[in-house]
Amino acid sequence: MKQIATPMPAAKRARFVVSPGRTISWLLLAMMLAITLMPVWMAVKTALTPPDDLFTHSSDLLPRAITLANFKRVLGLMSVEESLAAGGSGAGIDFLKALGNSVLFTSIVVVMQITCSAMAAYAFARLRFPGRRVLFGLFIGSMMVPTVVTFIPNFILMKELGWLNTMTGMVAPFCLMQGFSVFFLRQFFLSIPRDLEEAALLDGASHFYIFVRIVLPLSLTPIVTIAMLTGINMWNEFFWPYLVAKDEAHQVIPVALQAFRSQTPQGQPDWTGLMAATVISILPTIVLLVALGRRVVESVQFTGGK
Repeated sequence: MKQIATPMPAAKRARFVVSPGRTISWLLLAMMLAITLMPVWMAVKTALTPPDDLFTHSSDLLPRAITLANFKRVLGLMSVEESLAAGGSGAGIDFLKALGNSVLFTSIVVVMQITCSAMAAYAFARLRFPGRRVLFGLFIGSMMVPTVVTFIPNFILMKELGWLNTMTGMVAPFCLMQGFSVFFLRQFFLSIPRDLEEAALLDGASHFYIFVRIVLPLSLTPIVTIAMLTGINMWNEFFWPYLVAKDEAHQVIPVALQAFRSQTPQGQPDWTGLMAATVISILPTIVLLVALGRRVVESVQFTGGK
């Protein structure tokens, strides 16, 4: 008689054990999360609060009355008379123009920086040329130089080139390679098997062809990660655009918000309108983090392990 093999019982799932240490850890994480999100919530709460209730109910966590008039004012959907009637200060902001400038500024920097950094990272990872290690060390050392040190030389250069109050002058210092981007992509390129590239070289392919047709398609995850991190940094960049392009026609969102805050037609800033514009400006960052946050963490962990 043949014995019929009976399947082994499936492994029981580990029970979730509630221990004092785990409880304390979750409580600490919840406190840190609440502290981190509290400023964002207060901005949302202020944006939804009527101007007349701002100071009378400032300590409340929830708005007594919810209004969307603050968003309409900053988006230019209300006239000055309607804005004053709704409790606004009469301050004006061309939010849609600033939004378009921020999108253009961020897009140009991301595309140029990813292109230059990817080519430089591939050269450091695969090509052999004199001084390669020294040059790569200089790139890594550039991450230790404070950004504020380069503001004055860059400003003098933009002035001599006649690029003040232009989009070209705003994006020029950020368009070339950044130390972190080169290091990050180089670490990933080193993990790509050389056999693929050697086979392509035997078939007569050039290094540029291999880079475009083989390496880049295999590196979409780290490239998207760098693009997202660079995009968030450029979206929130304030000091350089404020220094180079003060003209209203070239203001990005952070600079436009600063100009809007400094307007006091009624003796004080339009805090509710300012918070409404701030909430709208942070929505793209939140969407990117929610959609691609896990991919960024996994990519950073992988590259760090290399």
